[in-house]
Amino acid sequence: MTTPARILVVGEINVDFVFKGCQAFPAPGHEVLADDFVMTPGSSSMICAMGLARLGNPVAFHGSLGADASGVFCLEALRDAGIDVSSLRPDQALRTGVTASLSTPQDRALVTFPGAMLQLRAEDIADTWLRNATHLHVSSYYLQKGLRTGCRELFARAKSMGLSTSLDPGFDPAQQWGSDLLDTLNEVDIFLPNEQELLAITGGGDLTAALRLAQNGHTHTVVKRGRQGCTSLYDEQWLNVPAFQTLAIDTTGAGDSFDAGFLHAWLRQMPWIDCMRWGSACGSLSTRGIGGTTQQPTADEAQALLGYAP
Repeated sequence: MTTPARILVVGEINVDFVFKGCQAFPAPGHEVLADDFVMTPGSSSMICAMGLARLGNPVAFHGSLGADASGVFCLEALRDAGIDVSSLRPDQALRTGVTASLSTPQDRALVTFPGAMLQLRAEDIADTWLRNATHLHVSSYYLQKGLRTGCRELFARAKSMGLSTSLDPGFDPAQQWGSDLLDTLNEVDIFLPNEQELLAITGGGDLTAALRLAQNGHTHTVVKRGRQGCTSLYDEQWLNVPAFQTLAIDTTGAGDSFDAGFLHAWLRQMPWIDCMRWGSACGSLSTRGIGGTTQQPTADEAQALLGYAP
């Protein structure tokens, strides 16, 4: 049996306050009520890491966090998920990030206090941690301003040590996007944007043009499209996988659980279309509960939805 890849996730740490079923998004001077609320481990990086661990992958995590109550909460959540957190050092001088997620039946909006995540630098990632891994994943490229400046060099360092690499760009709150990400992609194997992000990053007028503009002869891109599933241009072949129908309660972090499912399959050398289906299944199943991590699937649950024998 092939030994599972050891995945190092480098990224942001924060708590999610998820308000589900808001009657509307609040307007200035007004108050709205939510049907439900939960405090969960948040951030794209944490949700992906916990999804990978839930699927049975050995995962290590590194990021910046405070020694406050939010930092303790996140550290315990990662540890309880079976993730190696031996490199994490809570800092008394920092405050752990927080995101408020407000969802209506039609859409969702996020408000984030970055906090400690701004302090993470590429040079903080020790060669020893990379040598102990076989794959490096980074999420939230635009949120992590400290990491962003050295991200290409981090990926290059990882590749020189034989690691495969993946990147989820996340949203750019400044909506400037910048060409540096396309440059960084030259050191990345798997690129995992959603449709809105890819259009903004490439300047493509539509999905077809954007996917072609993202081609660099090395990086493979799969685009997350929510209820429309996912799309990829792989070896000049257009591939589409629909979303799986589940009783969706909250879509917070579904794209990050998609990343976990896709990488779980890709690191096991499954065919590309099967990797897309694994991503779609894990993203869909994660919407069964409130918050990004409360209902992430096991491998058996994903296989059952995919129609495979466990």
